[in-house]
Order: sequence, then structure tokens, then C-alpha cells
Amino acid sequence: MKYLMITSMRNEAPYILEWLAYHRSIGVDGFLIYSNDCEDGTDAMLDRLDALGVITHVRNDKITNAGVQWTALKRADKHPMKADAQWLLFADVDEFVNVKVAGGHLDDLLTACPDATAFALMWQMFGNDGRIEIEDALVMDQFTKCARFPCYLPLTSSMFKTLFKNDGSYEKLGVHRPKKRVEKDMSKIHWVNGSGQPLGPQYVDQAAFTYGPAGGVELACINHYSVKSAKAFLAKTQRGLPNRADKKIDLDYWVDRNFNHVEDASILRMSDATKAGMAKWLADDALCDLHQTGLKWHVDCANATLSDMEGMRLFARIVSLTRTDLEPRIAMGLGRMLIKGRQREKACKDAEKGKR
Repeated sequence: MKYLMITSMRNEAPYILEWLAYHRSIGVDGFLIYSNDCEDGTDAMLDRLDALGVITHVRNDKITNAGVQWTALKRADKHPMKADAQWLLFADVDEFVNVKVAGGHLDDLLTACPDATAFALMWQMFGNDGRIEIEDALVMDQFTKCARFPCYLPLTSSMFKTLFKNDGSYEKLGVHRPKKRVEKDMSKIHWVNGSGQPLGPQYVDQAAFTYGPAGGVELACINHYSVKSAKAFLAKTQRGLPNRADKKIDLDYWVDRNFNHVEDASILRMSDATKAGMAKWLADDALCDLHQTGLKWHVDCANATLSDMEGMRLFARIVSLTRTDLEPRIAMGLGRMLIKGRQREKACKDAEKGKR
């Protein structure tokens, strides 16, 4: 196995097949996926994909105090697939490796930087592009606007994920970068950014940001679709963060990640190959049913979030923040929704007072 991607998933059913098909199209030939606490059928989808020989699925049921992602990473360190892979990358299902050089294949990236042993692939933050509904369509097709590069604030926009050579230089996996260096000869470790430029010695052991001049996206980056549409985001707020269970996905999260400054459609050259890969798997009736059921769960989850006033307010704010040219019919609909919500909220309070 040349390229192994490792990830942890919870409630990602509508997005799994695209993520897998895309990364297969650029050369990933191994997927080790951990799942936990799924309500939308993600775990059942992964079981089916495992049975079809597409991935290896491990249920991450017993979470340690380290949290979901770190529990998965510690278990992945001991999995035989890790030892068999030449290159490793830990990435979430909303993160797509976008190789911009030559044919867009991971092999093309290695050819462009033959001496590199670790690629710090910078996040390119993609926004919701004014989209509201959850659609059964490719994420990469729907969302093609992102932050200008370089994006200095917030600091999360300077974070990276690491594609690194599994040559024994590092003992442990990490969320953003490999951990616990065991190679003493520093000359054998060559970190480069997404433009192929060498990175300083601080990257060998610690750094998790490519801030300012250290950043680069000319050869490759990570397209980070962390918000998607407004209603997809509502469904995501119910899940929480995988590595910070105490931190909410809320308006602050939306503001920090919803950038729609410039168009970047470079990843779309893999759109047809991705659709072809998905079509092959969707021909399996069981997998197709699970995909559609998962999609419906997310739509229902978003609508349920809109049943209370807090959810309505969040939805109205994220839509109005995104669409400065908000169409009158949409603005009117949001206004009416909030009025009805307040009336319902008041009626409930009055009813409670009447019972006392």
C-alpha cells in the first residue's frame, strides 16, 4: 500500500462516498476509518464499504479520556495497515487533498518534491457560497469559493494536515502532524510546505501552523469544507467537535470558517472521476439505501433544529451574514419564521404560567 488515509467519523453519511471516491481518484489506495456514536447510519455505511473491500472499518466504541480522535489515532498506531503504508495522512471527511501540480495525483506531488518526507498541506477555508439547502450533490461542485491566500486571521486558517513518509522517523500519529520523532539524524527529515518550499527546523518536532511566508498552496493544499450549506451546518451543530467535546459548533465557528472571497475550482478536474467512483458503489442497493437514509437524517436534523427559537436565530444569522444581497423573499421568509417562533415561545411561557 502506498498511500493510507486514516480518519474518525461520526454522522457523516451524506459525504462519505464522495470523500472516498475523490481520494481514490488521486491515488489513495488504503482507508482506515474509525466510527463512534453514529445516529445517521455512518457506521452501517462503513460496514458495507468494508464488506465490499473498499475500506477497513473499526468501531471506536470505547473512548478514552483523550477524546474521540486521539483514541482513534492511538489505536491506528497499532493497526497493521499503518505498518504496511509508505505514506500516511490523517484527515477528516470535510478535508480534501487538492494536488494542483501536473495531473492532480499524489504521485505528481512526490515527483515535484522528490526529497520531501513530510508535506505541510495548508487549509484553504471554503465557505457556503450562499447555499442554504442540503443537496445530494458533490461538495466540491457546490462550494467553490474560499478565503484569499494568505489568510492571516483567524489563526485556524494557517493550520495544516501532514502527508508524511512512513519511514520510521516518527513513532506516533497526530491530528495535524506526526508525533514522537525517533530519527536522530535531522538530515533525513525534509519538511516542505504546499509550494514545495523547505520549512524550518521547528517543523520537525512541533509546529502546526504555516503562518504568513511559511505557507504555500501552489502545488497542493487541503480544501476544507467545514461549514457547507446553512442547513448542513445546522445539522453539524448537533454533532459537536470530535477532538473538543466541550466546545460547541456555533456562530463563532461559522464566522471563523465561512470565507467566500475568491473562486477556486481547481479540484473540479477530478469531479467526473469522483462521480464515476460513486456511481459504481451506489449500484449496490444496500449502500445506496444507506446513503439516502443518511441524507434524509441530516435534512430532518436541520429541520428539527429550526423547531426551537435558538435554532431559528442561529439559522437567520448565518444566512444573513453570508448573503449580503439577501433576496427579499428569503429575508421575508426568515423574518416570518422568527416572528412565528417568538409567538410560539411566548405561548409556551404563558401556558407554563397558567399552570402555576
